Amino acid sequence: MFAVLEEMFSYAFLVRAVVVGVLVSLCASLLGVSLVLKRYSMIGDGLSHVGFGALAIATALNVAPLTVSVPVVIAAAVLLLRLSENSKIKGDAAIALFSSGALAVGVVIISLTTGMNTDVCNYLFGSILAMSKADVYLSVVLSVVVLVLYALFYNTIFAVTFDETFARASGAKAGMYNMLIALLTAVTIALGMRMMGAMLISALIVFPALTSMRLCKTFRGVTICSGILSLISFFIGIVLSYVFAIPTGASIVLINICAFFLFWAIRGIYQYKAQVV
Repeated sequence: MFAVLEEMFSYAFLVRAVVVGVLVSLCASLLGVSLVLKRYSMIGDGLSHVGFGALAIATALNVAPLTVSVPVVIAAAVLLLRLSENSKIKGDAAIALFSSGALAVGVVIISLTTGMNTDVCNYLFGSILAMSKADVYLSVVLSVVVLVLYALFYNTIFAVTFDETFARASGAKAGMYNMLIALLTAVTIALGMRMMGAMLISALIVFPALTSMRLCKTFRGVTICSGILSLISFFIGIVLSYVFAIPTGASIVLINICAFFLFWAIRGIYQYKAQVV
C-alpha cells in the first residue's frame, strides 16, 4: 500500500489532483448539507452543465478554462436563484431549463470548433490530467475562500437552512445568505468539473450529505461526517483509479455509493435491534 502511494505521489499531475481534489471535496460536502436539506440539491447538476458550456467557450477562444467557467457559473447561479424566487418558473423547472440549454450550447460550440474529440469526454467525465499548475493555484485560492466564508457564516447558514421564515423574522437577511450558498456552490462546481466532469460533479455534493444523514441527527454532526466521508471517498477513489486505470470521477462516485449503502445497512441494523429490545 505504501509503495503504491509513494509511486503515485512521484507524479506531479497526481499531486496536483490530490491537492485540488481534497479542497473541492471538502467544499462540496459542506455545501451539500444545506443544499440537500433545502431540497435544492440538483442545482449542482444544472450549474455543472452551465460549466460545460463555459468550458466549450473557453476552448473555442483558446483561453484558460477556469478564467471563463468560474465567472460564467457564478452568473448562472445568481440568475438561477433570482429566476426561481421571482418568476413562475420554480426550482427544478428552472434548473432543467439552464441544464439542457447550457449543455446544448456547449455541444454546438464544440461541434463547430474542435469537434467531438477526447477533450469532450474529459469535460463530461473529468480527467486528472487536465489540472495545470495555474488551475491548481486558482483552485486553492478559491477553495480557501469558500471554506473561510462558510466557517464565518456557519451559524446563519444553519438558521437559513432549517427555518428560513424564522431566520427572516429574527432579522437575518435570508435572501443574501441563500445567494451566498449559491455563489459558493457555483465556485465549487467550476473548480471540481475539471477533475470530476460535468456529469459527475453533482454527486460530490449530494452523496456525502445523504450518506451522513443515515446515521447523524444534528446539523453539525451531518456536516462533520459529510466532510470526513467525502475526503475518505476521494482518497480511496483516486487510489483505485491509479491502480486499476479507471476514470477518477467515476471511481470516486462509486466509493460514495458504497458508503451510502454501508451507512444505510448500519442504520437498518440499529433500528432492528431497537425494535427487538
